[in-house]
Amino acid sequence: MPTLYFAEGVPYFVVNNISVMMFTKMGVPNGDMSFFTTLLYFPWFLKGLWGPIVDVVKTKRWWIVGMQVLMTALMVILTITLPKPDVATIASGATPISMFTLTLVLFIIAAFASATHDIAADGYYMLAHSPSSQAAFIGVRSTFYRIASVFGQGVLVAIAGIIETRTDDIPLSWQITLGVSAVVFFLITLYHIFVLPHSADDKPRISEGASATAGITEFLRSFESFITKPGCLLAIAFMLLYRLPEGFLIKLCMPFLVHSTAEGGLGLSTETVGIVYGTIGVVALLGGGIVGGLFASKLGLKKSLWWMAAGMTLPCLTFVYLAVAQPTNLVIITTALCIEQFGYGFGFTAYMLYMMYFSEGEFKTSHYAICTAFMALSMMLPGFVAGYIQEAIGYVNFFWMVMACCFATLVVTYLVDRKIDPEYGKK
Repeated sequence: MPTLYFAEGVPYFVVNNISVMMFTKMGVPNGDMSFFTTLLYFPWFLKGLWGPIVDVVKTKRWWIVGMQVLMTALMVILTITLPKPDVATIASGATPISMFTLTLVLFIIAAFASATHDIAADGYYMLAHSPSSQAAFIGVRSTFYRIASVFGQGVLVAIAGIIETRTDDIPLSWQITLGVSAVVFFLITLYHIFVLPHSADDKPRISEGASATAGITEFLRSFESFITKPGCLLAIAFMLLYRLPEGFLIKLCMPFLVHSTAEGGLGLSTETVGIVYGTIGVVALLGGGIVGGLFASKLGLKKSLWWMAAGMTLPCLTFVYLAVAQPTNLVIITTALCIEQFGYGFGFTAYMLYMMYFSEGEFKTSHYAICTAFMALSMMLPGFVAGYIQEAIGYVNFFWMVMACCFATLVVTYLVDRKIDPEYGKK
């Protein structure tokens, strides 16, 4: 499980984070860079459309290993074919995105492969674990996904930065970084080919010799069974609104930390943000996820839900304080950010458990994939407008607005709390 969820995270962060940094350093204008890298995120939003295919064709293990082999190959090809704009073009800041057409095509294929891998891995997790075991290990699962986040956003970027400093060759630095990604992912894939267990419950829903009509029928049944589930609209509302405050906050937290105090930020250096938020903060986030998993496995989802909903408000409170007080003491800032990260990690546990709870049944893999599509949408919708709102009203008012959005979290928590089985998630 640890290596499986590390493998789930690495390609996601390579596609969605490394691409942003790489295109920026290569001199691609911000408009083109942001537009095309945003498009790369859509496979995770759309993956519910083909989730039923993964559910009914072949085993989840087959899809996991197959997608890992494909992503390894794509990383190798990306490394070999990465364009190398000259120094003058990069310095001009007008490198045409058309130069990276093949790179974008490879990234989008990797995005679809990674999203498919997510579907299979999540389905495999639910098949291989009982509900109580799912609750107990959900914190560990989240931990290794976050470790992949540190690797993708921290280690790989650091490698590129070190090579660039030593060689003064930006394209080479990113080519080597992608090569490191390929090697690491190849080793994980090789390990899973031989070690990933075969679950007795991991079986294709249609037989090898079944007709195409049978496959389509199963495909349609999975969608129909999702939308006809009791409480479907309420579940969708919960998935869209529970994280609404974080959906706004997550887009502006890093700019807030680095913007000057005159602009309403804290004026921290990039290096300081990397240490305080990207390292110490991630440790707090992992701690919140692990504690949340243990807490939920002891009390069950229903009894822990309100505690975790309260945890989701902590990020809002700490950023309101930071925006109003604008402290300069690094210990105070670090403490506030750790509270924010711990609270989010703790509160997010309930969200993941609820998606698993609602996905229980005949088509749990495809239903969970549909749920994760709504999870992606819950981040995309506020993210599209968060920056424009902040520019219009400033950081202090923006964080107060985010605080007001916590009301939506509490409302949907109240509504779903009455529908949850009190025994779900308990050991």
